[in-house]
Amino acid sequence: MENIQSKSSKSLLARRYQIAILSFFGFFNVYALRVNLSIAVVKMTEEIEAEDTHLNNYTYREFDWDSKQQGLLLSSFFYGYIVTQIPGGWLAPYVGSAKLFGFGILATALATLFTPVIARAGLEALIAVRILEGLFEGVTFPAMHALWSNWAPPMERSRLATIGYSGNYVGTVVAMITCGFLAEHAGWESVFYVYGVVGVIWCSIWLYTVKESPALDKNISSEERNYIESSIGVLEEKGSTPWRSILMSFPVWAIIAAHFSENWGFYTLLTQLPTFLSDVTKFKLDKTGFMAAIPYLAMAVAVQGGGLLADLLRTRFNVSTTWVSYNQLKHSIHTQRWEDLHFGQHHEIQADSVVFPALYHRDGFQILSNTFATIPGIISPGLTGIIVQDKEAESWHIVFYISAAIYLLGGIFYLILIERQKWALCSR
Repeated sequence: MENIQSKSSKSLLARRYQIAILSFFGFFNVYALRVNLSIAVVKMTEEIEAEDTHLNNYTYREFDWDSKQQGLLLSSFFYGYIVTQIPGGWLAPYVGSAKLFGFGILATALATLFTPVIARAGLEALIAVRILEGLFEGVTFPAMHALWSNWAPPMERSRLATIGYSGNYVGTVVAMITCGFLAEHAGWESVFYVYGVVGVIWCSIWLYTVKESPALDKNISSEERNYIESSIGVLEEKGSTPWRSILMSFPVWAIIAAHFSENWGFYTLLTQLPTFLSDVTKFKLDKTGFMAAIPYLAMAVAVQGGGLLADLLRTRFNVSTTWVSYNQLKHSIHTQRWEDLHFGQHHEIQADSVVFPALYHRDGFQILSNTFATIPGIISPGLTGIIVQDKEAESWHIVFYISAAIYLLGGIFYLILIERQKWALCSR
């Protein structure tokens, strides 16, 4: 196996690395399609100067939505997103994880293309289509988990997943910058047209290229296929999933609490930072998009090293996942570090590491954990809309104080309760 690994695991041309790169652009689209409204809504609701027939100046807004209505709109995506997390994990083995991932993004991209028309039909119609987009995107992370259970050798899982999931932050960065520029100079509608088309193009490539497993891929080398299948075969000598032990475990709930608190701050920034910068700094939207992208740019740069470091410590230095996890948490600022937890075939729950807010962010999302961690996306934008009705800096301070407090509580809860459980296999 060592000879096969040396031939097939170091080249970016290896099929599994091609899939990782394609998944990077997939998650790029996942977050670009998610964040576009956060930028566009600033332009959609800004005051416009005009003259009437008597040459009198006046101002109006194309969409006269107050902060509470905007908060409801920005949270509506997550009402759909939370519903399909667990069903997505269940569907993946039956529908095909590669197809589920691709079609989830394709449906979101198509809905995005029609967003300008739907927005003019009314706020209720736009909220409905955003809920629909959330339903489609909710299957993407579970589908990718299932796909990697067929394609990723155990000791490469961190680096392969890191390549793909870092597309989240690159997508957020690029979308915030380009959407701000597009909205300011080409109209807010262009935001949805451009990223809708980009999403459709990517989906066409993904659905044509990526297969469910190495055995179904005609373009993979026999050496790489044998290496992947033999490696995963060793990992998957497991029993049934101990759901009762999982749900009754305090460490599992510590992971959920950590993930919940991380997402509270993450989703607050994702949905509200452009509006905050517009309200408080009065920047033009193209500059607002650039400023809002800075935290995610730091994440995108730092994330690539995290998965490589984790795999290096586990393989070359024989360091346990638990030790790596605990010490990453202990020595990082604003860090919540999660252990790897593995359960039977197609039921893997992997929770690696999360570091706030822009130091290092490596996603090993669990289906269970990510369901609970979607709740902040539902609550935070609406709560923010209520708090910042006056658009003053002092009101925005309250929003960020709340996020900081939730970060702190989640981290403390995690540190007190986390430890590896007897039913967590594959520990070393």
